[in-house]
Amino acid sequence: MTTFDDRERGFEAKFAHDEDIAFRIAARRNRLLGQWAAARMKLTPEETDAYAKAVVQADFEEAGDEDVIRKLLGDLLAAGVEVDDATIRSAIQEQTIEARRQLMESK
Repeated sequence: MTTFDDRERGFEAKFAHDEDIAFRIAARRNRLLGQWAAARMKLTPEETDAYAKAVVQADFEEAGDEDVIRKLLGDLLAAGVEVDDATIRSAIQEQTIEARRQLMESK
């Protein structure tokens, strides 16, 4: 029974670690998305920082990326920036790769 318990604890630890990494990547990605959108809206550096934090916060509204997409799409269109859903989804993919790269480099 000890070997089984050890394996179970190992799997649980790996799952917790993987979830932590996924959360960090998503948070970093959302910050990068906020900076990406802020650049298109021509926000000041202070506004960019606040906006990036707001995008990170928006991700806690519901599971998945739809809450972030809605926020970015609404804010960009309200600022007069021509953008569509596909452009934002492409940016999400690009920023996910960049967030993963940054996280791996920081370790």
